[in-house]
Amino acid sequence: MVTIKEIAKQSGFSPATVSRLLNGDPTFSVREETRRKILEVSERLGYESAERQFVAMRDVAVLDAITDDEELNNAYYRELRGVLLDTAQQLHVTLSFHTDIDTLIGNANQFDGFISIGPKLFPYDDLKRLHEALPHGVFIDVNPAPNMFDSVQPDLPQTILDALDQAMARGMHRIGFIGGDGRMMGNHEYPEDIRTMAYRNWTERLGLDTDGLMFVGGPISVDNGRALGEQVVERLRDDMPECFIVTTDSLAVGVLQAFAKEGVMVPRDVELISINNQSISRYTSPSLTTYAIDQRALARTALHTLSDAISYDTEVKQHTLLSTSLVVRDSFMPASEG
Repeated sequence: MVTIKEIAKQSGFSPATVSRLLNGDPTFSVREETRRKILEVSERLGYESAERQFVAMRDVAVLDAITDDEELNNAYYRELRGVLLDTAQQLHVTLSFHTDIDTLIGNANQFDGFISIGPKLFPYDDLKRLHEALPHGVFIDVNPAPNMFDSVQPDLPQTILDALDQAMARGMHRIGFIGGDGRMMGNHEYPEDIRTMAYRNWTERLGLDTDGLMFVGGPISVDNGRALGEQVVERLRDDMPECFIVTTDSLAVGVLQAFAKEGVMVPRDVELISINNQSISRYTSPSLTTYAIDQRALARTALHTLSDAISYDTEVKQHTLLSTSLVVRDSFMPASEG
């Protein structure tokens, strides 16, 4: 079994220095060359410590890419920002927020790495410049440059399958879908949102009829949800599916408003399953059954992923998917167990 003393001897540093670094002492600061040398030796020797959980970082930048669009849509990312701050404080990591990518690039030498939050899309050339200046970064909730940066995201394709399973367990066969536009990944634009792709894939595999039941397009906003809800009523008023899966709570709020205005009652006439579990979902009428995204797990995983990337300076990028959990309220009721 490899010991701290062996690592200290081969790396040329004291056992105390090695121990404090490998065990993530938050009060301990060392030069980058020292950190890298110790970690290289420990990895080469196959050192494993049950105590080692987090290698302390100096300063971490946050690319705060929250756009100036709708208030409710931004609420999710503002909540995520607060959770990231709390989590970093617990791990004794200092965060510095930047809203402009050029400013971050200009100050890159001040930081060990960065974490990005928010839905704003950056040009691929800007991401390449960022990678050259600050190679270690983790994107939360999106994956815009998978060959350059790590990412931590909720497993939305699995969430869509889970929602379909919940509806089918109730004996539902006509399960509709309401969602927004897709996103960029690298130089390529998704032909449609990843949740829409998952819905198409799984409904085909499961033999579900989706003809005329998909309402997709436009931004993720309450206003667009209202517009999509109006389209649903116009086309399907007398032939509603048993359930709709809606890709975000902000869209679902607009859908509920449109349905209520047109006299379509949820859950009497159609049931809704949403995603995100934002605070507003408790106060809609009816309250939304929605899949919760664990923001604390996103923040914690992002910080640990960044720590690993900085520590080992590997070219291999990590893309972590975290599961979601259904929060049952009034808009959809799962089949009773047992």
